[in-house]
This record gives sequence, C-alpha cells and structure tokens, in this order.
Amino acid sequence: MTLKNRIHQPQGDPFMTISKTPAPATLGSQYLQSLLAVSLTLLLSAWPMLPIQAQNALSFNGSTLKPTTAPQAPGFKVDLVGVNLWFTDTGGTPGQDVLMLLHPNTGSSEVWAMQSAVFAKAGYRVIAFDRRGWGKSFAKTPSDNGQSSIAQDLEALVEHLKIDRFHLLGIAGGGFAAIDYAAWKPERIKSLIVGGSTAQLSEPTMKEVVDRIEIPGIRKLPAYFREVGPSYRARDPEGTKAWVEIEERSQQSGTKAQALRTPNTFAKIATIKTPTLVIAGGADLLAPPALMQLWVKYLDHPQWVLLPEAGHALSWEEPERFDQAVIDFLKTH
Repeated sequence: MTLKNRIHQPQGDPFMTISKTPAPATLGSQYLQSLLAVSLTLLLSAWPMLPIQAQNALSFNGSTLKPTTAPQAPGFKVDLVGVNLWFTDTGGTPGQDVLMLLHPNTGSSEVWAMQSAVFAKAGYRVIAFDRRGWGKSFAKTPSDNGQSSIAQDLEALVEHLKIDRFHLLGIAGGGFAAIDYAAWKPERIKSLIVGGSTAQLSEPTMKEVVDRIEIPGIRKLPAYFREVGPSYRARDPEGTKAWVEIEERSQQSGTKAQALRTPNTFAKIATIKTPTLVIAGGADLLAPPALMQLWVKYLDHPQWVLLPEAGHALSWEEPERFDQAVIDFLKTH
C-alpha cells in the first residue's frame, strides 16, 4: 500500500492499516503482500503473548470485556411475514444513530455480543438479528423455510421498529446480505461496512479466481479450521472453543439458506454510493484481501482496513482493532 493512500495508522499499532481505497496492484502481488504480512505478524507473535491477548480485551464498566465474557444485549421476538424473528437491541433515545449487525453463516446474533456492548458505549443503538433458521429465529411453516431474503427480513424488521435510516454492518455471509440491501434501499443506509466477504458475486471472474485459489477440500474441513485464523487459535483456545460452541448451535436442522433478493454483480455494487468501509483479514482463507479487492474496486471511494493476522472470523479474532476501525469510520458519517 503506498504512503499517499494511507490516511490513518493507529499509533503504536503496526497490525492495522486503513486507506481510502485499496492500492492498485495485481492479484498476485496483493496475495503475496498478504502472505508476507501474515508471515511478519507470525514472527512478531513470538514476543510475549500477554500484551497481544490484552489487545483483544476492552474495559467495560470497570471489568475486562472479551467475546467470551461480553453480556448479550436484551432480546426480543417479533412476528413478521413468514418468520418469528429474534433480535437483540441495546435500546436508545429518539434520534440516536442505529447500527444494524448481520451475522455470518457460521454463527448467529450471539457472535455480536462484544460489538453490541462496545458500539452502544460509543453512543449507538445496536440491533442484531438471527436470520430465519438460525439461532432463535424460526420459519413459521415448512414452506417459509429459506423463503424471502435476508434483505427483505431486515426491511420488515426496520419497518416494525419504525427506523428510518441506519448504519449497516455485515461480515462474511452477512456481508452478502448487506450489499444486497444497500443496493436495494440506498435511502435507508447512512453508511455500509462489510468485513471478510466474497460478496457472493454471480460473476465468472470471481468464480474463476475462487476455483484457482481455494484449497481443495476446504469446505469439508471443520468450520473453525477454515474460518478462525491460526494466530487466534494458537493464542486463545478459550475463545476458539466459545466460537465453535456458537457455530455448532447456530443453524437449525433442515434450514435452507435464503437466496439474495437479486444476484450480487459488479454492476450492482457500482450503484452503491453510500459511504463504505471494507475490512479484510490477511489470514482469511475464504475471502483473502486480493479476492475482496476484485469487487471493492467497483464501490465509490471506499475506505479499506487490513487486519493482517485475522482470519475469516475477523470481528471475533481481532475485536479491539475491528471495533475501533468501525467506530472511527462511523464518527465521520
């Protein structure tokens, strides 16, 4: 990444780089750059582990807050078309900015406990919901299983809550839906944040690249092995165990995945003019930075954050850096 493109480097934190747009480079050189960054951070991880672990914990109401200890926000169930939808809501005051969180395929609203607490403390009303068939959201009938789209369920929820405009954050599979919704309802979105996501694009170019770089048989591996980065698994076995427990109970038996409202394409992404932040993990095996940049370049002047040591579960693995990047971005929008 060239110096002229870098707009912010947190003091004392060499592990996070933020830029206005991804630096222009070839796919091969970007992927090599990511691998070199991971190698460097793995070398640095030979230093004493306590400071690194401490960076993944925040002070909250006088106590240490981590993904494994964060309290869940109050939960509610609402009767919507085709689904009894479960959501958590930190609450707020009239006129307060709302931040909506969309969970990944491997997880539920439970993965957002720490972010909900931190973002609420930063002044936002934070809402996260279980998509139908995940967590505590149940399709009403067998015919409702996998019907509609996450974007349409999100719209039904904000209509029910009488929310006019809000910030939208989705990671991994939640990023697919965030892009789908942002292109459909731009008047609703104050800002868009997507982390660790391929965007589920229906583009031959993307499919060709995925076929070229994906490790053979990776989809058959245990979810934690393909999605949680090796650095995090090495330094935080307790956190890894908690992630696995959430993942194992997240998707209900027999659940069908909801399709996008309309296919995500490069042309569709180009219509999104909402201020956008994209966060990538340098150790992400499913959505490496070079792959993400193939679709990010179609956005209108996005900001780009690289967490070199993070895997696909980047908000869980690097919560302090992830949360700070989000808060810094939200303050300007």
